[in-house]
Formats: sequence, C-alpha cells, structure tokens
Amino acid sequence: MSTVRWLAASRLERPRPEVVRNHRLAGWFAVATVCFGAFMGQLDASITTLAFPAMQRQFDQPLAGVQWVSLAYLITLVGLLPASGRIADSTGRKSMYLAGSAVFTAASVACGFAPGLGWLIGFRVLQAVGAAMLQANSVALVVTSVPRTTMRTALGIQSAAQAVGLAAGPVIGGALVATLGWRWIFWIVLPFGVIGLVSGWLLLPRTRERTALQRFDLAGLVLLLFASTGLLLGVSGLSGLPMPPWLAVALLVGGLLLGAAFVRWEAAALDPLVRPALLRPRPVWMGLIGALCGYLVLFGPLTLLPQIFGTGGGLGLTLGCLPLGFGIAAVAVHRLLPARLSAGSRAVVGAALAAVAVAVLAAVVSDPFGSAALLFALGIGLGLFIPANNTTIMSAIPSRSAATGGGLVNLARGFGTALGVAAVTLCLHSGGGDRLALACLAVVSLIGVASAMAAGRNRSASG
Repeated sequence: MSTVRWLAASRLERPRPEVVRNHRLAGWFAVATVCFGAFMGQLDASITTLAFPAMQRQFDQPLAGVQWVSLAYLITLVGLLPASGRIADSTGRKSMYLAGSAVFTAASVACGFAPGLGWLIGFRVLQAVGAAMLQANSVALVVTSVPRTTMRTALGIQSAAQAVGLAAGPVIGGALVATLGWRWIFWIVLPFGVIGLVSGWLLLPRTRERTALQRFDLAGLVLLLFASTGLLLGVSGLSGLPMPPWLAVALLVGGLLLGAAFVRWEAAALDPLVRPALLRPRPVWMGLIGALCGYLVLFGPLTLLPQIFGTGGGLGLTLGCLPLGFGIAAVAVHRLLPARLSAGSRAVVGAALAAVAVAVLAAVVSDPFGSAALLFALGIGLGLFIPANNTTIMSAIPSRSAATGGGLVNLARGFGTALGVAAVTLCLHSGGGDRLALACLAVVSLIGVASAMAAGRNRSASG
C-alpha cells in the first residue's frame, strides 16, 4: 500500500461520546487532555539529564557517550515536528495525537528496560517520534477545541502544564534516581501516558477541517532532518559536546546551507511539508522568532544558575521559582490585565517584563534570595509572553493547517531550548562569565519585545 493510501486509510477517528460532545465544558475537557501530553513532554525534558551520572556507572561510559541519550531525542524531535503536523492536518489530529501518546509511552517503558547504552539511545529516538506526533498536535487540538475568544486562556493553561512538568522534573527525578534507580525516570511516564491515552480517546474531538495531502514530501523531510541535525550538533559542539571547534563550525555552516536548500525546495514542491504561504503573514514569522527567543530565555538561566551556585540543596528551590512564576502567569496573572488588551500587546508586556528581570538579575546574580525573586519575575514575564505570542501565531494560521502551525511553534521552541543551553555555555567557556551570559539573555529578551511589537502591528488577536 502506498504512503498516500495508508494515510487516507488512517483517517478514521472515533467521535466522542454524546454526553461529552454536548457538554458545555467539552472544549475544556480536550484542553485538560492535551495538558497530560504537555506535562509528560516537559517532565521528560527536565528529568533525563539528572540520571547521567547513574547511567555512566551503569553502562561504564563517559559523559560524552551518555549525552547522546538527550541529543538523539532532541535531534529526532525537532526534525520530525513539521512532518508530523503536516500529516496530522491531512489524516486527523486526534488519531495522530493518540498514536503519538501510545508510541511515547511504550518507548518510555522500553527505555527503562534498555540492556545497554545503544539500546537506550535507540529507544529514545523512538520516544522522540512519539513526542513529535504529540507536540505537533497539542497546540492545534487546543485552538480547534475552544472558541477563539478563549484561545489565549486555553494556551495559557497548556503552557502552565508544561511549566509544572518542567518544575517537577528535577524534584521527581532526583528522588527516583536516589531511591529506586535511574530506570524509574522512564517508567514514571507510564501512568501519565495511560491516563492521557484513555482520556484522549474519550475527550478529544474529531478533526473537522483537513488539508489535502496528495504526495508526501519525503525530500523535504530528509533536507529538514539533515539541516536540523547539523545545526543542533553544531550548537551542541559549542556548548560542550566533545568535538573539534572546526567540526562544530562546519556542522553549523552545513546546517544553514541545508536549511536554505529546504526553503527553496518547499517553494517549488508540489505538496510541501510547510506551505510558504503559511509563513508569509507577519504575525506568523515574527511570532516564531519570538517563540525561539522566549524559550531561549526560559532555559538559559536553568543552565547558568547551577554553574554559579553549585548543586546544593537550595538550588532546586531557587530554580523552581522560574517555572512557578511561568505557571502562575500563564493561568492567572494575565486576567489582571485589561480584557480589551490584545494578545500582541500582552506579549509585549510579558517580553518587556522578562527583559527587565534579566537585566536586573545581572546585577544581583550572586545573591541567591534576590536571584530567586527575579527568576520568579522572569517566569511571570515569560508566562505572559509565550501563551500570548502563540495565540498571535495560531490566530494567523487557518484551522485546516493548525497542526502544521503547532509543529512550527514547537520547532521554534526546540531550537530555542538548544540555543539557551549553548549560548550560556559558550559565554562561560569564553571567559565572559555569568555577566556576559545574562547580558546575552537580556539582548535576546529585547529581540523578543521587538518581535512581539512587530507581530501584533498588523493583527489584533484579542482572544
């Protein structure tokens, strides 16, 4: 059976039970379901690196080898996000999300049983395939399940679930590694995965609007995979992955050239992974720049502060202030702003607050208490900015292409996460120290402010 025929056959999506479909909170049931996937993804992202020392002892491998447990996952995830979104827009977002949840959960359990490092890396690649199917559809399912007037609130709740997963990862991971062993950091995903799968089957709506897919863009997928691999490996080389400096630079240049080739191919392809018209509106491409900046500023301090304060017991509480502020802002603080304020304006306010918090943090970074307060303020700013920025992007994308748009948002998030780690590490390795790293984060925050202002200039997304 050809790829296209298989995709067509997979379009079957079961409707929700009538009692769910007709309930006044049906859309919010779907949002709550997606939050399980959002929580799982960020829990996994923040929990794995804590187990590196235990994995080194278990497999008798150096850190350079164990790093591939995270790197292989990130490379696979970023490379597959647009393709997963494009397929879901054609075959059905609910079915793709459920399949992704099943693959992610099964692969997580398999990771826990891995007999060797090679097996573990392979299972992590499979886990990333499931994560791409989940993440490419999470934003799309949120925005297509609730009215546009409540889109910003729904995206804020989803972002809060991500923040909870991010904050819970170090706490849960540290306890599991210290007591039950590193394998349990993967097995802990099982109950959340089962709950998410069952609730998704019952509570997620069927796909109402689709974008036809006549022929899958395999060449575009290959170009994107190689481009993202080159860029991420090059960035990782600059941030500590053992490799000669010339190789890191060569990988970055190769990734950029392949990225340019991907853009040219998509413009000429009959049925591209990402339709160029989708990126032409200013709110989309400027919003994606903002998304990259937002997650770079979010993950940068989480890499920097352990280098400044060490890994003492109080570090977890200090770092936890950032996702705590993020979650509170994403769910509640935005309600304190005037209701008539557009999503674009809210994004500007949040980005500006984040920029001020990072700038002040550079002056008091040696004080743990002051740093905790400023990390909380930074979390508030990012918790206002990121959901509002996502609303601006998704409001400019047709509903039939919602999963492709969601994939692009998460693609920007993935690169922002990688660059946040790399930028901080590069500043520290260059001898510039924490002040230079924070100055770089402040500049990126200002770019986020500028992108939010530009994205909201032509469109008011007041939902």
